[in-house]
Amino acid sequence: MKQNIHEYLAEFDDIPGTRVYTTARARKGYWVNQFAMSLMKDENRKRWLADEKAYLDEWPKMTQEQKDALLARDYDKLLDLGGNIYFLAKVFSTDGKSYLQAVSTMTGMSVDEYRDMMLSGGRSPEGLRSKKKGY
Repeated sequence: MKQNIHEYLAEFDDIPGTRVYTTARARKGYWVNQFAMSLMKDENRKRWLADEKAYLDEWPKMTQEQKDALLARDYDKLLDLGGNIYFLAKVFSTDGKSYLQAVSTMTGMSVDEYRDMMLSGGRSPEGLRSKKKGY
């Protein structure tokens, strides 16, 4: 039996803490990711750091929810709204944060706790594996 690709990809939403970067997610986050990539240019980084809200106002196709998440540096929310972590790296790099510092904010752990967890092999495969089934 042939399975609908969208139904198949939706199954991955059941894995706690996982966001599969699908075409639907890419479409949703297109303008967030374009904004993030704009920070590759020094003059744009300077404008962003000088007045974040004014720079975001130049992105009218980005949703207010996406803009608010950027201003709050809520990377989990940005991922939910279609942000791609590799593009969002431009935002936290502009803030002078390392990948380790930024990603640790998404875990509820301190930088040291997150670093130590990753150096010891990462998250345990034991525990919550399905949102729907509760295990």
